[in-house]
Amino acid sequence: MRLLDRLITRALRGPLDALVAEQVARQVQELKLDALYSCRWHGDRSRLHIPDTAVVNNALFNMSGGTITIGEYAFFGHDVAVLTGTHDIEQFGRARQLAFPRSGRDVVIGDGVWLASDVLVLGPVTIGEHAVVAGGSLVREDVEPYTVVAGRPAKVIKKITPPTA
Repeated sequence: MRLLDRLITRALRGPLDALVAEQVARQVQELKLDALYSCRWHGDRSRLHIPDTAVVNNALFNMSGGTITIGEYAFFGHDVAVLTGTHDIEQFGRARQLAFPRSGRDVVIGDGVWLASDVLVLGPVTIGEHAVVAGGSLVREDVEPYTVVAGRPAKVIKKITPPTA
């Protein structure tokens, strides 16, 4: 390589490396953000019903034991898990892995429900419209509409006054 070519290559390498590094950093950041706003699911995807108005972030949905239906304008914090599956504790080894109900453990999350971060919902359960589930809570029983629940297991801590018509 001629001397002039080497000098030009060196002169361009710094800005070019910086440009490439900037582009790579941007793409990595986009992938991280995508992961925060992409839900995951296990089971038959057709058993999961999420309207376009709902925000589920990076929730995990398991439909192995039933369907999951989410209402309009429901929204989730990060790392929420909604599970319809369970396993037979009287079974052992491979039999326990395979022993789970295929239906009957449906989860319904009503319109406007807010599930804060790290909530775990175990079906069968219905969370009524505009209910709020505090962060880190475990929902194992139905939650009435316009109710705030918290804890492991979740217990009622407050009723919300619905708007007047």
